[in-house]
Amino acid sequence: MAEDFTIKLTNDQALVLSDWLHRVIGTERFDAIVGEDTAVWSALHRISGTLDKSLMEIFMPDYTARLDAARTRLLADLGDYFGQERQVQRDAGHDNSGLRG
Repeated sequence: MAEDFTIKLTNDQALVLSDWLHRVIGTERFDAIVGEDTAVWSALHRISGTLDKSLMEIFMPDYTARLDAARTRLLADLGDYFGQERQVQRDAGHDNSGLRG
């Protein structure tokens, strides 16, 4: 039997990831990518379910404001380097943003 594996996220990371998963799971583009390796669904469903059960913010009336604030903090933490690195990847034809519309 496989051993459990633990991933630690900040609350901001968990909130943003939960929202993103909620928006993309079930879309044609996401399903096409995940369909390339169906076994990944096991991990995705576990992560999504754990986030949904653990995040109280998703039930709060100011959810959108909390989500926006979390995104802002995470982007500030990433800084300019990440944006520049992503542009280099896109320019080189290595854009992995296949889930964005």
